[in-house]
Amino acid sequence: MEYLVVRFPRLRRVRIDGEFQGRTDELIELEPGRHTVTLGPPANFTPAEQVVILKQTSPLDPREVTFELAE
Repeated sequence: MEYLVVRFPRLRRVRIDGEFQGRTDELIELEPGRHTVTLGPPANFTPAEQVVILKQTSPLDPREVTFELAE
């Protein structure tokens, strides 16, 4: 398994490959490979989505993805 943490200034649901799979600032466990990451509504964040490739991560060293608050 691989590990991902999505950062955003507010608590938000995280959508990975079209399905909600956790919340911001929580450790999310996924299969290795390519994943498309975005946040749940409202759409007040940037970028709209990010594509990541997960490999060689661990619970202590997850891949981090950051979204910014869009004004």
